[in-house]
Amino acid sequence: MSADGAIMNAKRTSLLGAGLVAIGPISMAIYTPAMPTLVEAFGTTGSAVKLTLTAYFAGFAVTQLICGPFSDAFGRKPVTLFFLGIYLVSSVLATFAPSIEFMVIARAMQGVGAAVGVSISRAIVRDQYTGQASARIMNTIAMMLALGPAIAPTIGGIVLELFGWREIFWCMVVYGLLLTAAVVVYQQETNPKPGTHHLNPRRLLGNYASLLKDPRFLSPGLLIGFGLGNLYALASVLPFILIYEVGLTPSQFGISMILQSGSFIAGTVLTGRLLKVVDAAKLMPYGMALWVVASSVMCYSAFALEPTVLSIMGPVALFAFALAMILPATFTESMAPFPHIAGAASSMLGFLQFGGGIAGSLIIAVLGDPMIGFATVLPAMPILGIISYHVFKARISSIAAAE
Repeated sequence: MSADGAIMNAKRTSLLGAGLVAIGPISMAIYTPAMPTLVEAFGTTGSAVKLTLTAYFAGFAVTQLICGPFSDAFGRKPVTLFFLGIYLVSSVLATFAPSIEFMVIARAMQGVGAAVGVSISRAIVRDQYTGQASARIMNTIAMMLALGPAIAPTIGGIVLELFGWREIFWCMVVYGLLLTAAVVVYQQETNPKPGTHHLNPRRLLGNYASLLKDPRFLSPGLLIGFGLGNLYALASVLPFILIYEVGLTPSQFGISMILQSGSFIAGTVLTGRLLKVVDAAKLMPYGMALWVVASSVMCYSAFALEPTVLSIMGPVALFAFALAMILPATFTESMAPFPHIAGAASSMLGFLQFGGGIAGSLIIAVLGDPMIGFATVLPAMPILGIISYHVFKARISSIAAAE
């Protein structure tokens, strides 16, 4: 679809999509500076506190498979408001959490509510735009998708030292209220043909099965899954590495994350300018090459160098810069062939990226040492994404040749 048939203009679609997509990663990462503090506040263990992040990941990833089809069935706007309501209630509950067990439940509910952001943001773009127009909007949305977990710890660290850990959750409540108001006032319904047939279990399973068998979806989808999943897995280990191994305070940790967010902003700005004259797909080989360099430096610095802010955050910043070059094309490429099930395709894409985060963080937790995970698991994820991308691209070519 061209911009001529759009229900909302590109600017409104970009701003709403960015606001929606940010709620998930911001809610995941803004309290990471407080994770060591929560160990003392609840008199528990670091593993138990990490479980609050895993619970959030799980709620977010699983709900991705639900909210997209619901928006296909009932419309984008009402489903968005329903899940934002769940998010607001769970954020208030987390604010008053009396125990770590209560916090785990509240964080899982937060993940359920926040899941709507990623799914709906991409669906409202696919409902209205394709091609370069879609890629430019996706570039703005991608900025918030990766910028959220980068800049949120900076805010969380400052709020923690000035006020306390409960006030971090009040920040989430305020964001949720502002986003809900924006959806009510500015979001228009973009789903042209809602219908409850999208919720038929057989049809729903068939839609997901068709996506998981289609190399046109799997090639960019797994690249996103391993790439953004790696970014989310980083959020689970960087607080413990930079605070315990390097010796930063929570606020210093938050400020150090500006290296990641600043690098991603630079990559997004460069990508946005290049998209005016270059097709988005042509930027991907450069982004993948930088991923290989970042992964190699990450592995080397973890094993061979003394942990410092530069040795840890340097390769992370390079990875974030490259990610900005890859996301616009992969988002558009993964959604374009499936306009009839845009919500389901967006949901599965979200499931893959947060599923990657869950897998990466759980493997690191099993290893027991955040530095070992930083040296092995995190560098491996982008490489696996690149391999998957090219394997399924070759599959697409072979199918086309056979036809």
